Amino acid sequence: MALWQVLWPLRPPCAFVSVGSSAIIGLIAGVLVVLAVMMFDRLKIDDPVGALSVHLVNGIWGTLAVGLFAVDKITGTATGNGLFSGGGFKLLGAQAIGVVAVGAFTFCAALLVWFLIKQALGLRVSREEEIAGLDLGEHGSKAYPDFQGFLTK
Repeated sequence: MALWQVLWPLRPPCAFVSVGSSAIIGLIAGVLVVLAVMMFDRLKIDDPVGALSVHLVNGIWGTLAVGLFAVDKITGTATGNGLFSGGGFKLLGAQAIGVVAVGAFTFCAALLVWFLIKQALGLRVSREEEIAGLDLGEHGSKAYPDFQGFLTK
């Protein structure tokens, strides 16, 4: 089976769910993003702008939401019904396979790219540059002068 055949069912929910379902999906996404930010903080995963919470966690949620809430031919396009619309687990399973396939591809591709960057340029700055602040080292200015020296105290 070709990759495009695996990913073909992978769709975001906006065009395939009712207005009421989209409100439920959005409410759940709002709670998930807050919980994900707290989780990544507890796990000490550096995500200062919340990109993992928004794009990873809510991306997975939005993709799986199609398999839960989709209404077949709501916009004239056949998707099949989601679990809550009487479609069973078929669409949800396809969406889950898509999440795993995209996740595996992205992980492997990122690993390769980061490895190549590490070999060619290196990934870390010096300890002194990190303590002084990357804004100074990269841009020649202090972005948050009130916080300078915070790590050295």
